[in-house]
Amino acid sequence: MPILIGLFTVFAGVLTTVQSGANATLNKSLDQPIVAALVVVATNLVVYLAVAPFVGLSWPGSDRIAQTPWWAWMGGLFGGIYVLSAIFFAERLGAAIFTGLTVTAGIVTSIALDHFGLIGFQQHSAGLWRILGGAVMIGGLLLVSFT
Repeated sequence: MPILIGLFTVFAGVLTTVQSGANATLNKSLDQPIVAALVVVATNLVVYLAVAPFVGLSWPGSDRIAQTPWWAWMGGLFGGIYVLSAIFFAERLGAAIFTGLTVTAGIVTSIALDHFGLIGFQQHSAGLWRILGGAVMIGGLLLVSFT
């Protein structure tokens, strides 16, 4: 894994926790969760449009759209659910528990998706170390939650 990709990914992981707090604070300040979510979406759009000239932007043809699996269109829905959960629950749970829950759920789900090679991921068997890693994540979440 090239170091810049790894560093950027770590940075993105840090930002997910900061994003949760920012989204929750935006909701608290505006007292309108849907408006807060729309601000998040609008800001996402600005970021995407700013990056587009550097990575290229072209619309796919109808054949590519028709070949796209139905579940691939659900990413925006899932992202919206994540943003709304952060807006509604991050402040109540606190950063450690909210992030712990979302990251641990993501790790456990990732192990299953990799094991079965689902939704476009290459197959990586859920061997002892991966399963143990998921269990350690759950144990860490429990420690953070109950202390």
